[in-house]
Amino acid sequence: MTTISLSPSPVRRDVLARRIRLLVAATITYNVIEAAVAITAGTLASSTALIGFGLDSVIEVSSAAAVAWQFSAREHAVREAREKTTLRIIALSFFALAAYVTADAVRADGGRHERC
Repeated sequence: MTTISLSPSPVRRDVLARRIRLLVAATITYNVIEAAVAITAGTLASSTALIGFGLDSVIEVSSAAAVAWQFSAREHAVREAREKTTLRIIALSFFALAAYVTADAVRADGGRHERC
């Protein structure tokens, strides 16, 4: 009876890890540029939408960094343990963004009622 191994060979694992690092680096580079442009444009235009878009790019950078940290572990068990922390970091980042957009929307809506 032959058994089939579902885990990749060490050579294949190294190739996949290298690809993950390249994709993470490309994602971080692109999103840092996108965040800088969007936040600058949003600040100049006083646009919560543009600032929120830029902050979303910051979240994507932190998410990519968290994924890189997760996959930097050699052992599968450590990667799985880091996955929970990674998901929490990403979730908290999105909740913070939602809180910022909500607070700014409430502030803007409150300003409209005062002028009426």
